[in-house]
Amino acid sequence: MDRNLLLRIVAPAVMLVLFQSVAPGDSLAVQVASSEAASLRGTNPARVPFGPGEQATYHVRLGALGTVGRGSMHVTGIETVDGRPTYRTRMQISAGIPLARVDDKFESWIDVEGLFSRRYWQDQKEVRYERRRAFDFFPERRAFRRTDTGETGTLPTNRPLDEVSFLYYVRTLPLEVGQTYTLNNYFKEDGNPVVLRVLRRETITVPAGTFRTIVVQPTIRTRGLFGEGGEAEVYFSDDDRRILVQMRSRVRLIGSLSLHLQEYRAGAPLAGRASR
Repeated sequence: MDRNLLLRIVAPAVMLVLFQSVAPGDSLAVQVASSEAASLRGTNPARVPFGPGEQATYHVRLGALGTVGRGSMHVTGIETVDGRPTYRTRMQISAGIPLARVDDKFESWIDVEGLFSRRYWQDQKEVRYERRRAFDFFPERRAFRRTDTGETGTLPTNRPLDEVSFLYYVRTLPLEVGQTYTLNNYFKEDGNPVVLRVLRRETITVPAGTFRTIVVQPTIRTRGLFGEGGEAEVYFSDDDRRILVQMRSRVRLIGSLSLHLQEYRAGAPLAGRASR
């Protein structure tokens, strides 16, 4: 099994992309805690389609085997990193078949103003493979430090994105069909440029219901989430929410992998300037 299965599944949508109709309501609104509100004073958050409390869950499917697990994507709250308020986001997946299990978790702390990553954690357990990494990013200095090993290095950009923050960032783009977006802010130099092709509009049905979607093909020049060769397609809802509804990909030795939205709970976006 490909050791980056989780990433490919997730980028085959979102860590392995809810109700009959995904309609936000008062009962789903999440109030930012007083401590979180205090951390936002003096900031001007970018206007984004997500916020604290947003949560999506997914069925993970493997070719003809059908559903083999579940995944989730969650904005857990606002936390301060290096003196700056960030969205703490989490992607998880638990899936597999006998003798081939995947239990992965990725977390990213996304700057509420600049929408770049300030911290990234990776914890993978895939079959016999385990990997744990923890990064602190210092965008203003274009530097990083691995808090698990003490390693330090240089970032190729002052607006770094990891696999998780990349998915949230894409949700803020116009995503016009026929357009190609080229980004040079993946946190690993050899992963750039990130190419985002907006392929088409398509109406699809998933466990959460029927959605009009915009289909995007992302490619990062490394193995892993959106890696070359995976032929990933990510389906975002064709509305202001840009919910990750479905993802499809092909993984070496595994075949077709896909993520399908099961349930969605809206968060409470922070007021601020438009990011588009």
